[in-house]
Amino acid sequence: MALHKIKDFDPDYRSHFDGDDVVGLDLYTGNDKIGSVDDALVDDEGQFRYLVINTGVWILGKKVLLPIGGARIDYVARRVYAKSLSKAQVENLPEFTQDATIDYDHEEQVRGIYRPSMLNTAASGVGYVGDSAPAIQSAAPMLDVDAGYDRDTYSYDKEPALYGVNEQDHQTLRLYQERLIASKTRQKTGEVAIGKHIETETARVSVPIDKERVVIQRTAGNTGAVIPASEANFQAGEVARIEVYEEIPNIQKEAFVREEVRVTKVVDHDTVTAEEQVRREELDVDTEGRPVVEKKL
Repeated sequence: MALHKIKDFDPDYRSHFDGDDVVGLDLYTGNDKIGSVDDALVDDEGQFRYLVINTGVWILGKKVLLPIGGARIDYVARRVYAKSLSKAQVENLPEFTQDATIDYDHEEQVRGIYRPSMLNTAASGVGYVGDSAPAIQSAAPMLDVDAGYDRDTYSYDKEPALYGVNEQDHQTLRLYQERLIASKTRQKTGEVAIGKHIETETARVSVPIDKERVVIQRTAGNTGAVIPASEANFQAGEVARIEVYEEIPNIQKEAFVREEVRVTKVVDHDTVTAEEQVRREELDVDTEGRPVVEKKL
């Protein structure tokens, strides 16, 4: 089965581990820091198989493979503890390079170095180099170094001590807490439509007008008075002309702006306060005897 660098296999792999990343963690054996984790190798199914460790403190610049079953990951302390890893093992392990071909033969070389120490670990309990704490008995089956593995039938499941990931070595206790999330949505509560219509009414206006008329008035004068014949000028067709005028009303309609209506809207600000009970988990530590418990925040 082919092996892949974890970032090549899944560039977004951190999101599957709640942001935790084994790459970059410090490497310890017991209380001694011996290097760091440079990378992780997974198989075609995405299962962790090896950590690429840089053992610069022991052997400057040498990178080797550490089977995942031989490591205990502590994300809180940002450390990886290598079980029973010795400097002699690092010296005998094939070096991992960027262009190295990790095939069955390379893996067998790696497994051949770790199998004897993992056999001792499985027989005596899981501990760490330099640890004075009592060993924790492993539930993994003991290794049989004389089993005789075959490249055509080999599977990682056959060696859980090398490739198994157990809860004892990779455990995390999460404390949960509830919190109130406040948000708001905008919704339509109504609509105001403003328009105009036409109303018709009868308007009246009064216009005074003048009309001229001719008044003919006859008077007797000196009736019967005799005048000389020379003064009597008889003429036929004499006409007196008087022009007569009258005013005619001219009524028209005109439009004008009676008033203006401005339509705007304003926002009234208000604060809505809500109360709700939330829960929080706190850590309870029960101890027996006088163990040393170190709490790291």
